[in-house]
Amino acid sequence: MKTRSKIRFSATLLSPRRTTAKAASWVFLTLPKDASGMLPSRGQVTVEGTLNAAPFTATLQPDGEGGHWLKLDRKLREAAAESGTAGLNAGEVVTLEISPVAEEPEPTVPADLRKALAAAAPKAREVWTDITPAARRDFIHWITSAKKAETRAKRTATACDMLAKGKRRPCCFDRSGMYSKSQSCPAAEDSL
Repeated sequence: MKTRSKIRFSATLLSPRRTTAKAASWVFLTLPKDASGMLPSRGQVTVEGTLNAAPFTATLQPDGEGGHWLKLDRKLREAAAESGTAGLNAGEVVTLEISPVAEEPEPTVPADLRKALAAAAPKAREVWTDITPAARRDFIHWITSAKKAETRAKRTATACDMLAKGKRRPCCFDRSGMYSKSQSCPAAEDSL
């Protein structure tokens, strides 16, 4: 595993391509390839650090190409503004200093999965409790990435069955999105 040393870089904030007439209330940035390469995983990674000297904690998302991207929602932008960082609008260059957190945070378990686990075999609940937060996040992402309700329900049942059989990770799940194209960075607005 790679060390938790500080990763420093600058990036340009981008605006997501609009799918409606309404402007997005968030911006994003893509990490330079060398910065992503210093992270311990091609999948989601929770980091802590500073954004233009304002402290933050966030989960980087895989871009499907071996790198990562970060969504800066209104809450994060306002927190940075309160720390004296002005702007944080698309087209601006920001400076980040990040490192992976020592321990991944516990993911939020969707209600349907919570209900299924409560009704599942005791072994499934035992394994769920014993696996790491990153493994739980993988199961959750695999389930919630389904496009159809039927597929999601089937994956929920399959996850409970796998856990009951002692499996600690969803089978054949591509955490990086590189092979399944299940994850990607948003498309940026053409004009900044």
